[in-house]
Amino acid sequence: MAARAKPEIWLASGVRTPFAKVDGPLAGADAIGLSVPVVRHMIGQLDGGKPDFAVWGAVAPNLTWSNIAREILMDAGFDATIPAFGTVMACSTSMIGAFEAAGLIDGEARNLALVGGVESMSRVQIGLGQKLSDWLRKFQQARTLSDKLNHLSSLKIGDVKLFIPSVTNRTSGMSMGEHTEITAQEWRIARVDQDAIALASHQKAVAGWEAGFFDDLVIPFGEVTRDVLPRKDTSAERLAKLPPAFDRTSGKGTLSAGNSTPLTDGAAGLWVASKAGLARLPAALPRVKLVDYEVTSVDFRTEGLLMAPAYGVPRMLARNGLTYEDIDLWEIHEAFAAQVLFHIKAWEDRSFLRDKAGVTADLGDFPRDRMNPHGGSIALGHPFGATGARILSQAVKELASRPKGSRAIVSICADGGQGTMALLENA
Repeated sequence: MAARAKPEIWLASGVRTPFAKVDGPLAGADAIGLSVPVVRHMIGQLDGGKPDFAVWGAVAPNLTWSNIAREILMDAGFDATIPAFGTVMACSTSMIGAFEAAGLIDGEARNLALVGGVESMSRVQIGLGQKLSDWLRKFQQARTLSDKLNHLSSLKIGDVKLFIPSVTNRTSGMSMGEHTEITAQEWRIARVDQDAIALASHQKAVAGWEAGFFDDLVIPFGEVTRDVLPRKDTSAERLAKLPPAFDRTSGKGTLSAGNSTPLTDGAAGLWVASKAGLARLPAALPRVKLVDYEVTSVDFRTEGLLMAPAYGVPRMLARNGLTYEDIDLWEIHEAFAAQVLFHIKAWEDRSFLRDKAGVTADLGDFPRDRMNPHGGSIALGHPFGATGARILSQAVKELASRPKGSRAIVSICADGGQGTMALLENA
């Protein structure tokens, strides 16, 4: 029997909550609570229908659930026959969820997937150290009061420790900011250039909100109706006064709170569909074709932790016979302004492309004026699990407003030396 042809895959823009800084106006909701309104709004678009399956992710672990996608659907009150599974890939979580959904769509039984992610950095759960957890489990297993009292005497003061999750890489013990500071110094990324990226991100995000670009991408969450983080009053002078955030002692630190993403709360979703799945969505919903995608990993013990897109984007372009100039829209995740800049520097370095990325084609110069037209993560915020769905939905809406044949690249770097990239077309 002949193999069944893989259907074309399309992305349709979803919605998200406003994004807010950790311990800000969204701090009262956990990851499920932030996600439920997004899921209800999106499934409500189906006019009584339902998606064929759902993929949702969060990076910060929680001991009270293991499959967050399923729990969200249950709390949202939807049909329990919708299959759902959680996924995680650091900052690429909901983007890799979109790729997983694309692989599962078969054009027959599975045509429409609800995909998204969330992070509640204000509600990160603190756990017990392993020795204390082991002791407590055995204490609960003791059957008699005498056994419990005997076991109580075995507890040592040194075993009473809490596990407090931190934004650090387990292998290196360093934060993403510390890693990025090292890479920024290796690539000689100047502080003034980083601050310029951050300033542009805020200016574009503010302009996007004022022009109404985000009105149908963001739904209110309680009394919070728009992103809290974009700053209309920031300036190059204000950014320049901020001290280094990750390298405070060497005198060479260039990453500050102003040119780095803040810890953020928020949830976001998008649709992944075949042509048949698109027909179940509102006709006015922006949609574009997913032409190709890339998942790249580097050895961050010898390479920069966030350098994967420097390899993956050129490889994806080369295999599609495209150059930088052929891409009309670039949506680049701004984990740090320095990371954006050393990606661009690597993309324009022909020796890097040839010797390290294995790309021999002449890709040209990177068109910076086509990047993040409505702001990026520095200004909008970066809830780890939600950023993939946020940036894809944003790209879909913008690209769908452009002439047929226009293309976009969406790129996200992720902890662990990994990254995800997508090539989109307004087909």
